[in-house]
Amino acid sequence: MSAPGRDVAIVAFAQSDHRRRTDDLSEVEMVMPVLHEVLRQTGLKTSDIGFTCSGSSDYLAGRAFSFTMALDGVGAWPPISESHVEMDGAWALYEAWVKLLTGEADTALVYSYGKSSPGSVRDVLTRQLDPYYVAPLWPDSVALAALQAQALIDAGDTDEAALAALAARRRADAAANPHAQVTGARPQGDHVVAPLRTGDCPPVGDGVAAVILAAGDRARALCERPAWIRGMDHRIEAHALGVRDLTDSPSTRLAAERAGAFDRPVDTAELHAPFTSQEVVLTKALGLGDGVRVNPSGGALAANPVMAAGLLRLGEAAARIHRGESDRALAHATSGPCLQQNLVAVLEGDPRG
Repeated sequence: MSAPGRDVAIVAFAQSDHRRRTDDLSEVEMVMPVLHEVLRQTGLKTSDIGFTCSGSSDYLAGRAFSFTMALDGVGAWPPISESHVEMDGAWALYEAWVKLLTGEADTALVYSYGKSSPGSVRDVLTRQLDPYYVAPLWPDSVALAALQAQALIDAGDTDEAALAALAARRRADAAANPHAQVTGARPQGDHVVAPLRTGDCPPVGDGVAAVILAAGDRARALCERPAWIRGMDHRIEAHALGVRDLTDSPSTRLAAERAGAFDRPVDTAELHAPFTSQEVVLTKALGLGDGVRVNPSGGALAANPVMAAGLLRLGEAAARIHRGESDRALAHATSGPCLQQNLVAVLEGDPRG
């Protein structure tokens, strides 16, 4: 939906260095430095925040209500206004945005984190599948993405050479991202699940992302060039993969339309595409032309902390507006197999001069 009545912006963004393993750190120890940094950027203290919302997954942590432990990194006493979504932090940002639109708060802290290293994230993600017909077969996330990639190749939308070139571009872009887990030239490697090779797949790793939202004049006081959220929407596809066209993403297109992405051109797009083939689907669904800089951060091919990678896309897009490198950006997040659920946000900076 487009933003009704009240202007809300992302005014600060921070992230961890994304690592293959963080065995030496608990979730609290991962989260705290990032929260301190995002607060430092604005000069705010925890007590100045009107609403806090987080995103994470108990499946990754292996215990129920694991997010309550991470609250130790926020400081929940005296009592704070707080919420949690069992999803990527992009959806936590959506909840916080709606909260600020209602006028119930003027500032919000949104953070998300994921530790994929302790177990097999490919197997964990099968728990998202239909529990009666699909999940018992244990098709993992790479196998399902390979089905999508093969459908694209069969449709003539791409081929393995084009996917390899895309992977090389994204990891070359990531060389300028000091927080990326994987950067620079890398061989495509062997097939993981044909037609996807190692280079077509995201790295497994751990990481944290956080942003601060603020409304109206408060945003202008906290940030020299706020990234105003002009619209944001999320939509979902049918749960059954067999009834979907895996070469297209109508939910992404509808979310983008509802967010106002097609009203005027964007100059930057941060797309949550863990696999090279998924960037092909998203680029087509969003109608992104040659004039749009796609994933200048390297995207999820450079760092893919599950439950934080979508929030990273919004934060990276906002940061480019903060630095004056973008005027109007699109940010996308996804959840579920083969781009099942998609969120799109449109961010704008104030006119220059």
